[in-house]
Amino acid sequence: MAEKSFKYIILGGGVSAGYAAKEFANQGVKPGELAVISKEAVAPYERPALSKGYLFPEGAARLPGFHCCVGSGGEKLLAESYKQKGIELILSTEIVKADLSVKSLVSAAGDVFKYETLIIATGSTVLRLTDFGVKGADSKNILYLREIDDADNLVEAIKAKKGGKAVVVGGGYIGLELSAALRINNFDVTMVFPEPWCMPRLFTADIAAFYETYYTNKGVKIIKGTVASGFTAHSSGEVKEVQLKDGRTLEADIVIVGVGAKPLTSLFKGEVEEDKGGIKTDAFFKTSVPDVYAVGDVATFPMKMYGDVRRVEHVDHSRKSAEQAVKAIKAAEGGAAVEEYDYLPFFYSRSFDLSWQFYGDNVGDSVLFGDSNPSNPKPKFGAYWVQGGKVVGAFMEGGSGDENKALANVAKARPAAESLDELTKQGISFAAKI
Repeated sequence: MAEKSFKYIILGGGVSAGYAAKEFANQGVKPGELAVISKEAVAPYERPALSKGYLFPEGAARLPGFHCCVGSGGEKLLAESYKQKGIELILSTEIVKADLSVKSLVSAAGDVFKYETLIIATGSTVLRLTDFGVKGADSKNILYLREIDDADNLVEAIKAKKGGKAVVVGGGYIGLELSAALRINNFDVTMVFPEPWCMPRLFTADIAAFYETYYTNKGVKIIKGTVASGFTAHSSGEVKEVQLKDGRTLEADIVIVGVGAKPLTSLFKGEVEEDKGGIKTDAFFKTSVPDVYAVGDVATFPMKMYGDVRRVEHVDHSRKSAEQAVKAIKAAEGGAAVEEYDYLPFFYSRSFDLSWQFYGDNVGDSVLFGDSNPSNPKPKFGAYWVQGGKVVGAFMEGGSGDENKALANVAKARPAAESLDELTKQGISFAAKI
């Protein structure tokens, strides 16, 4: 049982941890002051690659190609990069106990880590069907995707079951991106989800109709309005069939489950104030406990432009919240302050030949504009959301760099909308004028 002490500890090994470490380096952290503690065996990396390029049959993304912080055009931080910057990268180390009152973390091996300032960047973990007691959900080849080990398991299953049948449980980000990846790998793919359309937390019915038809045209079968209620397995233990609640049965060589995630906050239960499922922070990501910050998926923070508090699970916020926390920490040490975090919600996805971006809030009335015919070779369309006479959200499929910047501007400015019909007529030109 060893004991080590650091001025700063970043707990976590995902996107937020990598970007927080980068910002500390930018701020001139001294050798030996900072440690990054991760239960994963590799340096922090850009997680979005796992559901996209990592699964390509040709030219697949592999580490070290997507270590943080290449996702935002920054420096690629390899394990040796941390050492060169005087940062101690402590990998394959799971923290099992945190005592914030004495500023102490204890690992599964019994090692003790002391800190002066802690940044909680533990991220999320996937929801598993075994958590809900689904019969047979522990069968082999029922897979999830969160960490690089999960992606490696999926790659091996794709190779072993080449051209087989895959069932994707869930119709959100993971469901859509992995259904596309499996189809590109020549699998017979069926998506199953309980909602009336895919990506219901973001897409309107009209937007979803485009993607569902596009996917169907690509050979993905879609079953809506039901859930996986059980699984049968071969004598080998590998999954054989997916039983649906509506009585149907689907053959499956691989099942991939993407039914959501939950923030990893259990280490700190009862020690920090929580809100909306996450750790409550202020606009500088300070928690209710002195010298403890929380960033990324685990943070419930003030959304300044909307006057409420939210928890956001997306890589863009993971990067920016980490940078904000470190800037706030270093500014406070010098007796200064940084501006409050003023985040514009941003989501994006890429699958097949498609690429969409969304900015702002998807509340109020919505209008669709452009070419949303999924049979066209290069469809290009968008949507605006209008609440209280103002445009509050903007979406676009197939937009150029300049068009996507215009979407961000319009969502940030929230200009008045003359009428829904006029917005439909003007389309992207409305955003371009802002």
